[in-house]
Amino acid sequence: MRDTASIPLPPAARPAATGAIRTLGAHPATAPIVLHPGDRISTPRRVLYVILLGALTALGPFTIDLYLPAFPVLREDFQTTDAAIQLTLTGTMIGFALGQLIVGPLSDKVGRRLPLLAVTALHVLASAAAAFAPTLELLSVARVLMGAGAAAGGVVAAAIVRDLFGGRRLVVMLSRLALVSGVAPVLAPLVGSGLLLVTSWRGVFGVLAIYGAVMLVSAIIFIPETLPPARRRERGATTVWQRYRSVFGDRVFIGVLIIGGMSFSGLFSYLSASSFLFQESYGFDAQQYGLLFAANSLGVVLGVQAASRLAARFGPQWVLAWSTAVLVVAGASIIITDQLGLGLWGTVVPLFFFMTACGFTFPCVQVLALDRHGNAAGTAQSIVGATNFGVAGIISPLVGWIAKDAGITATTMASVMVGCAVIGLASLWLIVRPRTVERLAP
Repeated sequence: MRDTASIPLPPAARPAATGAIRTLGAHPATAPIVLHPGDRISTPRRVLYVILLGALTALGPFTIDLYLPAFPVLREDFQTTDAAIQLTLTGTMIGFALGQLIVGPLSDKVGRRLPLLAVTALHVLASAAAAFAPTLELLSVARVLMGAGAAAGGVVAAAIVRDLFGGRRLVVMLSRLALVSGVAPVLAPLVGSGLLLVTSWRGVFGVLAIYGAVMLVSAIIFIPETLPPARRRERGATTVWQRYRSVFGDRVFIGVLIIGGMSFSGLFSYLSASSFLFQESYGFDAQQYGLLFAANSLGVVLGVQAASRLAARFGPQWVLAWSTAVLVVAGASIIITDQLGLGLWGTVVPLFFFMTACGFTFPCVQVLALDRHGNAAGTAQSIVGATNFGVAGIISPLVGWIAKDAGITATTMASVMVGCAVIGLASLWLIVRPRTVERLAP
């Protein structure tokens, strides 16, 4: 049985709204009618929520990736190494991961708005500090705090969606957020390269401070509390320990957690290495590098949009069966074409397919994780987000470590990507086991 939000229902609807019956073979015509708070929201209001929650979700990826085109400039300004600059990215992602672990359970206990507002305010202050940081050490500290401050957006946005929606509408709404979280990391460097035409890397952090401030004001004005006090005390969601225990006791959740972490690690291995690879090995300038990200973002968009439809029809677990396999094949193809000396096109073509497969993967991971844990949506999303960015923050610098003084190549980058993809594929078939996953309720 799955929970439904506590909302006033017409008498005829009450018997069907006591829970969502999850069956493996129920025909839609005989399935119970399940009402959720979001079912009564008008279409214009729903569109507003998608825009605002999507912008909040994008704050984290933009915080992490907007300054990627400035890596070579940062290295020269601070007279340091590639690995040292990559560590500022790692620090941001670790801060983002830890922030989510705090914000998620807190939002289940005290509601969604207060953690969202407090942590977004921290992001604004930390972004301003990064813009004026005189040393690499202070910049690194500010970046960790920026990551922690950006944590609330993605966690609370997904939790709000789970508060309001269920079943296949939940798939659609989460796919919109997954589209943002998947596209934002690859669009951010394009925006960043454009900003570098008119400002310095310090100005990039100033833009992030403004972005955070706009999100803070918008949240205050437009985003209501969606988790009333009664639901915070529901059975199975009383304490942080109980919420964590219920989530980590779910085999499917553990499996998709690994898949999500490995997929993000593959993506961020590419992101952390690509600035050096394409600007130094292939001779791209900052703007050409940004255009490459724009092209790859099309793959992510196609993947997410197709996944939302296919997951509702066939089940997200079967979409993952295909997408995780493509991640392995595409990553291996980059290594093969690089060793054969096929040059730039030998790298960017399979890379596009890798990014498209990421687009298929992200929304399916999120749906399988949250649909099963409505009473602990904030906790579940915080674990997913923390794992995605925390594990990616640890793994992505391996590209620079493997390359060492020889310089980053397509093979060293893709080697880490393939390793992550293989672990994700194994997790799907050995832990999740698609045939055992229940169908989504209508």
